[in-house]
Amino acid sequence: MTGLLLNHRVEGPASAPPLLLGPSLGTSYALWDAVAPELSIGHRVVRWDLPGHGGSAADLIGPGASVGDLAGLVLRLADSLGVDRFAYAGVSLGGAVGLHLAVHHPDRVASLAVICSSAHFNGAKPWEERAALVRAEGLAGLAEGANSRWFTAGFTVPRLVQDHREADPGAYAACCDALAAFDLRDRLTEISAPTLLIAGREDPATPPVHLREIADAVPNAALLELPGASHLAPAQCPEAVLTALRAHFGGAAPRGMEVRREVLGDAHVDRAQARQTPFTARFQDFISRYAWGEIWTDPTLSRRERSMITLTALVAHGHYDELAMHVRAARRNGLTPEEIGAVLLQTAVYCGVPAANSAFATAQRVLAEEEG
Repeated sequence: MTGLLLNHRVEGPASAPPLLLGPSLGTSYALWDAVAPELSIGHRVVRWDLPGHGGSAADLIGPGASVGDLAGLVLRLADSLGVDRFAYAGVSLGGAVGLHLAVHHPDRVASLAVICSSAHFNGAKPWEERAALVRAEGLAGLAEGANSRWFTAGFTVPRLVQDHREADPGAYAACCDALAAFDLRDRLTEISAPTLLIAGREDPATPPVHLREIADAVPNAALLELPGASHLAPAQCPEAVLTALRAHFGGAAPRGMEVRREVLGDAHVDRAQARQTPFTARFQDFISRYAWGEIWTDPTLSRRERSMITLTALVAHGHYDELAMHVRAARRNGLTPEEIGAVLLQTAVYCGVPAANSAFATAQRVLAEEEG
């Protein structure tokens, strides 16, 4: 069954509302690397690869493919994950897939965000020519111009350019066939899902007028133009895209999950998310939103200073399991074992010797594990 599915990555608690993220032509799900982890605080995020891109098999589509074929693969993936109704965001070709799903499968799409995309892609001829070129010569030459098509001058994401270079030429050409045949302008008024359009003001491939056309046709749609953004806005302007998607889909505070992972480590946060249940979801959201998204991001104190304060408070209240976690965090934040020892020694004066005794035992165990 795995070979019949699009390659994908799932992030966030299984109990959270599902959110599917679609890529653009030539990229993998790495397009969402700067956005998906934050969205996964409040959603079960599923990023997927186009056929022949990233880890998806090339033979999932063939010559003459349509956007409807790609949408069918997305629905097959959702079904395999037990996902019935979902929010959806997609870039370029991924956005076209979202439009198709919203028109032809309205019962599946709870809300929609279309980013740097269009209801049509400037006619069939350019895509037919590109498909023929790729089938004849491969992708190396086309990948050389990726930066100018995707980003403003001086900006690049090497991983995405590499994805372009390594995509399967046949599958890439079949995706071009899909873009050549795509035109949903006469069906846009049928979309009932709450819809957000995000345009890159510097996007040469799908300039803002294309998104404005969709916004004018889809009932109650909203349009956001991002200054300084080109075609791959989630990679070039992730904070702006994240803020817009969080407001549209609902989510947590800026940078909360990023800082939480930086301080506590991926392994700890992954375990916490895996244990999350509907009962604990709001508490986990509170932690990421308030403690990590507001307090730990406040530049008034350095992370080293915050670690010292946190260690002291945990000793004072006897929270030794949390203390072990924050000894590890203190090391990540740059404290040496000697500095940690000095903090704990100070707690002996102000929190009591028994409390400091237990704290030293906990810290010594953690630091020994680190050395081992």
